[in-house]
Amino acid sequence: MRISELSRECATHIETIRFYEREGLLPEPARSENNYRIYGIAHAERLSFIRHCRSLDMTLDEIRVLLRFKDAPTENCQVVNELLDAHIGHVAERIEELQQLEQQLRKLRETCLRSQEAVHCGILNELSELARNAPAGPGREGHVQGTHSGRCSHKH
Repeated sequence: MRISELSRECATHIETIRFYEREGLLPEPARSENNYRIYGIAHAERLSFIRHCRSLDMTLDEIRVLLRFKDAPTENCQVVNELLDAHIGHVAERIEELQQLEQQLRKLRETCLRSQEAVHCGILNELSELARNAPAGPGREGHVQGTHSGRCSHKH
């Protein structure tokens, strides 16, 4: 199948498929006489595996490790177990961070309990005060990445 067919079958953007190829997660496909990429069932299965791992919020490096063991089925899977245990730990940390974020947002919400002119809005005033006192510099301290980015599992 051509890349457009693989894209449709796996609900993955063409650019993402090419990205996974460049990253070494997907093997380079064969080429037709007119230089089109030709993918097989193994590519679709591997892409589906990658996508599922990404939906579990695994990093590309974690997926590389899993694929290495998937490609060597007689190897001992202790490293895979350790990888998943570490990933579970990261998820637990993120859950705790998200719970703290929720508490901060609920506290902020309580600063404006009724509809009023924006100049008197407790939320806007509190955010302005926090922004004035926030340390300067790049980054989003205290913000949990990926919480509302609209990230789809098939994007890289």
